[in-house]
Parts: sequence; structure tokens; C-alpha cells
Amino acid sequence: MDTPMERTGHPPVYTHRKPPLPETPEQLRARIPGWGADLDPADRPSYPREIAAETGAHWDLPEPQPEHGERERSMEHGMLTPVFGTAQPLQGLSGVVRRYAYRRHSEGKAAHWLLLLAADRVDVAEHVLRSFATLRPDNPITETGIRAEVKHGSSRFGKGRSDIRHQAIDPVVNGAPWVAGALAAAWAVRRVARRAG
Repeated sequence: MDTPMERTGHPPVYTHRKPPLPETPEQLRARIPGWGADLDPADRPSYPREIAAETGAHWDLPEPQPEHGERERSMEHGMLTPVFGTAQPLQGLSGVVRRYAYRRHSEGKAAHWLLLLAADRVDVAEHVLRSFATLRPDNPITETGIRAEVKHGSSRFGKGRSDIRHQAIDPVVNGAPWVAGALAAAWAVRRVARRAG
């Protein structure tokens, strides 16, 4: 299997090698006001990180981890990182939203991140619904921290809290899905009971 360097002819990402500049420093400085202000290593606290340290590794880029199915990858990156997590595979409606965010929107756009946030909310709803199909569904009283706040005293008004204003809507944000789910379940039971009776 050929390496990313052999395929593209450019130094790959995730190695100590930096890709060449598209123009010389003088051309960039003439075209972009202020370019190169941090060229002096003394002006860059991150400079030691750019020095290739001797690690003893026998590879420059590790052998790529095998991909099983589609992986999310930002359009800015030409390849996946050599190693990636597989504990949370994309699934359900949240997976569809995440794929769309990565496929259609750059990381520089707010839409990319807002879609990923929405996918997280959808994922939570999917897990709650999935829990109802088990013998031990989620318990909103113990698993949202309400019981702990009542039993051990609330930490909501501690010193230095910056989210005091937001706390008024917490019951709605956290409780509304449970109330909506309970109402939907009651409606479904009544409908089934009417048809049976």
C-alpha cells in the first residue's frame, strides 16, 4: 500500500515535516501586511513543539488504522488521522446529521458546529427512546441530578457561577422532553384503548 506522501507528492499531515510555503517569505510579506511577524522563534512560545524530537519510533507516520465503514472527516483534511476512535460509531438520525455536517460544511462555518450540536441533542433523545425498550429505562429523577440537589443542597447559587440567568430555563430544557414523552405515551395508550374498546 502506498503512503500519502507517495500518493500526493506532498509531505503528509500528522508528521514533523511542514509542507512548503506556496510563496517565498519575501513574496508573502510584500503581499500581506504584517506577514512573518512571528518568524523569529523567540517570538513564538510554541516553537519548541516544531522541533522534531528523537522519539525512537520506527515510523514517521504510523500505519493507518483500518476503516470499517464511513468515518467523519472534515473537508479541510485530505486524509483521516492515522488513529481514530471507534467507540461511538455513527448511527440513527444523529449519524445522518453528523455526516451531513462533515460532508457539506467547512469547520470554518457556524452551520458545521450548530449541526453537530443538534446531532448531540438528537443522540440524547435517541438514547432515551432506546432506553424505554429495555427493562431498565432511564430515570430522570436520579440521572439528571435533581435528587442529589435536593438531598445534598443545591450548588446552583455558589460563588462565581456565571450561569445564574440560564438556570430559570433549566427545568424546561431538561424536563420538557420527559413531559413530552410522557404525554405521547399517554396519548398512544388512550388511542390503543379506544380501538380495543
